[in-house]
Amino acid sequence: MASRNATAKRSYDIVLYGATGFVGRQTVQYLADYPKGPSNRSRGLRWALAGRNADKLAQVRAACGAGAAKAGIVVADAHDEAALAALAASTRVVLSTAGPFDLYGSALVAACVAHGTHYVDITGETPWVHGLIERHHAQAHKSGTRIIPFCGFDSVPSDIGAWLVRQAMRERYGEDCVSVRAAFSVRGGVNGGTLASALNMMGSKQARAFADPFLLNPPKTRPADDTPHRDPIVARYDNQFKAWLAPFFMGPINTRVVRRSAALLGYGQQFHYQEYMRVGRGLPGALAAAALATGMGASQLAMQLSPVRKVAAALAPGPGEGPSEASMDGGSFRCELLGIGNNGHQVRGRIADQGDPGNRATTKMVCEAALCLALQIAALPPHTGLVTPASGLGEPYVARLRAAGMKLEIDD
Repeated sequence: MASRNATAKRSYDIVLYGATGFVGRQTVQYLADYPKGPSNRSRGLRWALAGRNADKLAQVRAACGAGAAKAGIVVADAHDEAALAALAASTRVVLSTAGPFDLYGSALVAACVAHGTHYVDITGETPWVHGLIERHHAQAHKSGTRIIPFCGFDSVPSDIGAWLVRQAMRERYGEDCVSVRAAFSVRGGVNGGTLASALNMMGSKQARAFADPFLLNPPKTRPADDTPHRDPIVARYDNQFKAWLAPFFMGPINTRVVRRSAALLGYGQQFHYQEYMRVGRGLPGALAAAALATGMGASQLAMQLSPVRKVAAALAPGPGEGPSEASMDGGSFRCELLGIGNNGHQVRGRIADQGDPGNRATTKMVCEAALCLALQIAALPPHTGLVTPASGLGEPYVARLRAAGMKLEIDD
């Protein structure tokens, strides 16, 4: 409530930071087009583009058409604390796409916490978020501020999906959901910013923390034995999904977020979450799953070597670059979920959308998260501080994603 009152009279509802980057430009277009979409509640939205170069920001605004014409421009370098403080003080919500976040995000989050400004981003950098929790959770919680990382494909389908399955289990059977498994099918490309964030994380001194299955959990919520929760490293056939599964390359990020939600929302000490890549059936599926598992393990080891990271960076798209429009339009993702209750009941669900998950879907997820904070703050769950999409946004966020065309379904 304190944060809500403090931000009521600010100049902007949302400021998009990193607006000239690849995903950043898509967020500008999303808000520029938004009044034409499923709701017109943002017609009076006051928003701005932010970054370090005023001319480039103006070019992005002009390229996004009439819907962006009235958007403001805020100039702030990622390391200019005074400029970031002025930015945070000018808006109710900051949406950041400026990665690697470990390099460019810390001062911005600190400014948001200091000024009671809500914040969302698309990071998958769990060691960086671990540091944010240690530094800022207590203050943000006390002021009623919501700092919500992981609001893109990292890690909304996993986090919201597990939450929906758990809710359905309680409503239908009145029992706790002790286990959720997710199987992903993904078609899409990688942009330069995403790869730069991954390479930076693998090369940082915090890379070892990346392997901790409870890295993001609050104190005293880690089980005595974390062995059952460790990341899978081999292929397996799953009778309930009726498919061969391989380790999912985003699993070491998404599972940590779901486990933080489980702790914050009280899923119970028995709760277990794991996720996989769905590959296929029969011998071809088995061979492909084994190849993916072997390749993922080898690549994780290789990326810890500086020469390998340098070669990967040289061959990859640069910051601000990414897949073509046609490629992004042709992408898709599907996340199938299976929840098991403590009395054996089962609940199945799915989250799916058309469009490249790391770009089109991520843009939708993070923009709707920011709009949720800007337009529906009074309807949100009471959890504040360094929270997750499920704990900080809950049902209003689910409703927004559905209205925006994303499938979030629970089987009858």
